[in-house]
Amino acid sequence: MSDKDLTQNQPLIRVENLCKAYQLEGHANQPICHQVLFDINLEIHSGEFIAIMGQSGSGKSTLMNILGCLDTPTSGNYWLAGRNVAYLSNDELAHVRNHSIGFVFQGFNLLKRMTALDNVATPLLYAGMNRKESRKHALTLLQQTGLGQFTLHYPNQLSGGQQQRVAISRALVNQPQLILADEPTGNLDSQTSHEIMTLFKQLNENQGISIILVTHEDDIASYANRLIRLKDGRIIQDKNKCTR
Repeated sequence: MSDKDLTQNQPLIRVENLCKAYQLEGHANQPICHQVLFDINLEIHSGEFIAIMGQSGSGKSTLMNILGCLDTPTSGNYWLAGRNVAYLSNDELAHVRNHSIGFVFQGFNLLKRMTALDNVATPLLYAGMNRKESRKHALTLLQQTGLGQFTLHYPNQLSGGQQQRVAISRALVNQPQLILADEPTGNLDSQTSHEIMTLFKQLNENQGISIILVTHEDDIASYANRLIRLKDGRIIQDKNKCTR
């Protein structure tokens, strides 16, 4: 079964007994094991919009990195679209990231010497698409996210909200099943933050894209349909909720 061929009953994400620990340097060269996640069990279905919350050090960013195949668990299993990705090789993880997941970060992570159009087109070039077709697809996405007039602008010519829209367009360009957004409004003012969250909501409701959002702000989390709260590396709350 391909990554795209999900059945309605099969979770997009299934995590079982997932733990993560890091080896830290201790006294007399004796390593110290610091455990960040403890026995995480989780199912997420295609089309869900989830907010992950927790205080600093709760493990939410570590969990996000594992879900995004940017890190691997110490123990436990993680299935993405029916495939156990917990212990894939680096090359296999890169393939999953490039074809199944779109990333949106707090800092935008745009290439400063590229226009908005080329920033969005770049993942397609890496995937082997020619420049003309990649820019055509990028233009379509920039138009959909309200940036049709700014395609040839460089990041330093765009506002923070516009830069984040470019980043969202880039995250969508490979038609991922899942978008992972790590504090995507952290560098934005309140009005712009809610404009970005409205865009996420529209992508989720109109295109059925699954979104997992890490935030520490209740008003940002309120856009999601489900709230997962972490404390000291454990899930202490997981509930569906009413949204705006």
